[in-house]
Amino acid sequence: MLELRGITKTYGTFTALRAVSLQAAGNEVFGLLGPNGAGKTTLLRILATLLQPDQGTATLAGRDIHADPEGVRRVVGVVNGGMGLPARLTGREILRSFAVLYGLNRAQADARIAELDARLELGRTLDTRAGEYSTGMKQKVVIARAVIHDPPVLILDEAASGLDIFARRTLLDFVQATRAPGRLTVYSTHVMSEVEEVCDRVAILHEGALLASGTLPELLERTGQRTLERAFFALVRPEVAHAG
Repeated sequence: MLELRGITKTYGTFTALRAVSLQAAGNEVFGLLGPNGAGKTTLLRILATLLQPDQGTATLAGRDIHADPEGVRRVVGVVNGGMGLPARLTGREILRSFAVLYGLNRAQADARIAELDARLELGRTLDTRAGEYSTGMKQKVVIARAVIHDPPVLILDEAASGLDIFARRTLLDFVQATRAPGRLTVYSTHVMSEVEEVCDRVAILHEGALLASGTLPELLERTGQRTLERAFFALVRPEVAHAG
């Protein structure tokens, strides 16, 4: 479902990504774990065809980011913290308008909105103007908008950031439910507990480099540590791990 081959990206003299290569299969939630500035957002923007890499390429659900960027956009849904909503429209109006862009008719759009209402607990967000939303309400509609066309690949970039405990719980439950054959969710975060709860495998990024990838037991075995946090520090800052 996802393959990266030698993805490199620089901004002037700063290297944001250093020849990153990895694979992720369907029927899993694949985590990207790293501190702020690790290169996670740059990588995800490249996968979403919002940025061009300087070197390397990637395929999502068989579509190449260079050869078929339009195809990539049809099979991917993207959520990041900087996405806005038109303040004057209700959630239902926003979702219907995006459904039309993806070729759904009114009946199909309303059926999909009802399904997402059940899964994301959209409730009154559907008939409330976006300008009146709390952070949690806004994020739910942003997620629903990203998946209105039922894409096989979903990219979530720090999607739980700023959410209250209830909205965060709904999001994590939704991510768990995305796991299915022929589907992939890429979940980017710096929060260890989120990775431990929802991710089948995880890639650890630091200063633009891929340090390790695998299941949690594989990472623990590789580093000789007992927790994901200790395994992370053993890879990123070995002196800290050894000191503990």
